[in-house]
Amino acid sequence: MFSKEESRLLREEFWTSFGKSFPRKWILYNTKLKGFTFKFHFDTKSALVALDLEDELENRINYWEKLSALKSILTEEYLPNAIFEEAYFLDNGKEISRIYVPLNTKVSIHNKNTWQQTMEFFNKHMSLFEAFFEEYKDILEP
Repeated sequence: MFSKEESRLLREEFWTSFGKSFPRKWILYNTKLKGFTFKFHFDTKSALVALDLEDELENRINYWEKLSALKSILTEEYLPNAIFEEAYFLDNGKEISRIYVPLNTKVSIHNKNTWQQTMEFFNKHMSLFEAFFEEYKDILEP
């Protein structure tokens, strides 16, 4: 077991190391579309890259309809393992819509032996998510 402080330091070390290993500016929150964000997630049990829709319900539905229309393109040309969940509940109970790609092997942010694999997964899959977004951003805009 790790103390909260040890866990915090490991997380900080991972994200610093990731930034140094793959130095680039990710889009993440800078989509210029309200409530439309990309996220990296890595904890003690799993890792994933995600496109989250967190705005008010009307805007989420609008984005979701457009993304659903583009689903075959996203899964055939970019991310074949993308999972679409119109109603996804975060740990805090908040409901969002999420499209995500999980890393399907056992990884933990507390296990440095899994960091390189996770970093490579993040770089590859988020790059593909961003490429899709850049190509179809005009269609997604309200």
